[in-house]
Amino acid sequence: MKTVNPTSDAIAQVIKNTPKDQPVVMLNLLKFREQAAYEDGREGGSGWAAYKEYGRGALPCLQAVGAELVWSGAPTGTLIGPQGEQWDEVLLVRYPSLDAFMSMIGSDDYKAIVHHRTAAMEDSRLVPMLAD
Repeated sequence: MKTVNPTSDAIAQVIKNTPKDQPVVMLNLLKFREQAAYEDGREGGSGWAAYKEYGRGALPCLQAVGAELVWSGAPTGTLIGPQGEQWDEVLLVRYPSLDAFMSMIGSDDYKAIVHHRTAAMEDSRLVPMLAD
């Protein structure tokens, strides 16, 4: 099943299961559309280009809550996973806490740029993990 944005049920479950006072690393698995698909119908180039636009705006949002990009890279395949499942980009982003992540996605600055991510994504996963 392809997914792009979190549901309110998924957010509620993560909030319930994640300690508030511990760092969280978000595993991002990203598959880009060939062509960006903006809800207002405007042309946006490739999904990759739309995601780069999102990234330019997201970086200050990350920094504002004390988060940092830990690692990013392009996978070369999948050794364990559904046949044919391929991701274009993998990111690890470390947040000081789940509250910091929630604060970021609720900010006006983030809300102003997240449409680029939605337009860019064909499929994605966002997995919060407790950091050591």
